[in-house]
Amino acid sequence: MSTPLPMEQSGTANVFRQFYALTKPRVVQLIVFCALIGMVLAVPGVPGWDDVQRGALACVGIWLVAGAAAAFNCLVEKGIDAKMKRTAWRPTARGQLSDRQALIFSAVLCGAGSSLLWFAINPLTMWLTFATFVGYAVIYTLILKPLTPQNIVIGGASGAMPPVLGWAAMTGEVSADALILFLIIFLWTPPHFWALALYRVEDYRKAGLPMLPVTHGNEFTRLQVLLYTCVLFAACLMPFIYGMSGWLYLAVAIAVSIGFTGYAFALWRNYSDALARKTFRFSLIHLSVLFAALLVDHYLI
Repeated sequence: MSTPLPMEQSGTANVFRQFYALTKPRVVQLIVFCALIGMVLAVPGVPGWDDVQRGALACVGIWLVAGAAAAFNCLVEKGIDAKMKRTAWRPTARGQLSDRQALIFSAVLCGAGSSLLWFAINPLTMWLTFATFVGYAVIYTLILKPLTPQNIVIGGASGAMPPVLGWAAMTGEVSADALILFLIIFLWTPPHFWALALYRVEDYRKAGLPMLPVTHGNEFTRLQVLLYTCVLFAACLMPFIYGMSGWLYLAVAIAVSIGFTGYAFALWRNYSDALARKTFRFSLIHLSVLFAALLVDHYLI
């Protein structure tokens, strides 16, 4: 009589892991981290207890809506995911979760997160977060991604919104400071994803997605990666120029931007899949370290 209990618990835990996987945890963690940076920078000095509570609730709300967008993306792209090695493990691609389960899960997360942001934070943050959901889950996933090689450039606007959401959560408005943070992520997104697309090009070709390396070739994509990292370098200096940050941030921004541009230059001159992987991985380090430096520098000014 007692033996089925561990099996049931194991089955329940497995289903929980499948639903959790739909939220793309690593991606959502980076989204919440960038939103948190926006929250901290929006508050002068050391946050008070009310600010901490407000920020924590906003992080939960943003996490829920971002997870909902990720789950909806997994549902819509289950056929594409099944053709690609990088995504074939996803529960929707493997048929472990039904379309109905994924859709209800996404709707519940979106409804819960939107309600939390509306009632506990402010309507502006809720509408901006919901617009980000629509931009990623609908406009990017359903329209841009299958139709144009510029999908990641246009659709990158949704991915660049987290600092703006964080800023709006704490201040009830969107300032020029928040838009500078938006610009940095917006310019960072294309070289980040194109580095991945370069060494995953056969996956994208097999899936029928018009990613830049598929439509315009390896050499053209490498040049675009280099050009974007150069423009991104300039954008990363703007927080210092605008007076948002001090010398510590400037030193870190120059160092990581030289690193990213250096990888892009090496990739342009002499391509290899291994170098493309290193460039992609360094792009994650670049953004994380850059925003962490903004956070530390904020308390040193």
